Amino acid sequence: MTLHFEDSLTMQYQIQEMLRIEKIFEVEGIQDELDAYNPLIPDGSNWKATMLIEYSDVEERKHALAGLTGIEHKVWVQVDGHERVHAIADEDMERSTSSKTSAVHFLRFELEPAMIEALKSGESLTVGIGHPNYNLDGIAVPDLVRESLIADLD
Repeated sequence: MTLHFEDSLTMQYQIQEMLRIEKIFEVEGIQDELDAYNPLIPDGSNWKATMLIEYSDVEERKHALAGLTGIEHKVWVQVDGHERVHAIADEDMERSTSSKTSAVHFLRFELEPAMIEALKSGESLTVGIGHPNYNLDGIAVPDLVRESLIADLD
């Protein structure tokens, strides 16, 4: 499981890569890419992340994804001294069915102003997952990552 937190720079690189790979040079095509990726940029009160469920073996991945339905709603972040914030997942489209989940999800963690102030004052940050088939009780976010995430907040 990998959480890749997005920001304006990562999205700029993603858009540039898509334009180059797909050989898009027209204004309309460029705007389509901007419209697709701009919602993944945090807007000052939240973090946005791409969650990747990674299994290199195809059969193992199929089996795992069948047991992880709903996992995208069980991912959380927690600022020390505050309640957990569960991800708001896949706002653009549903990526899970009753029989399996997708290997890729787009998450948003919406933070309260008091949480933002606590982070800026030095409080720690943990991340975890509370799914019956994938429980991660919470790991400390390293200081460099925490500082980078704080830079995305107003």
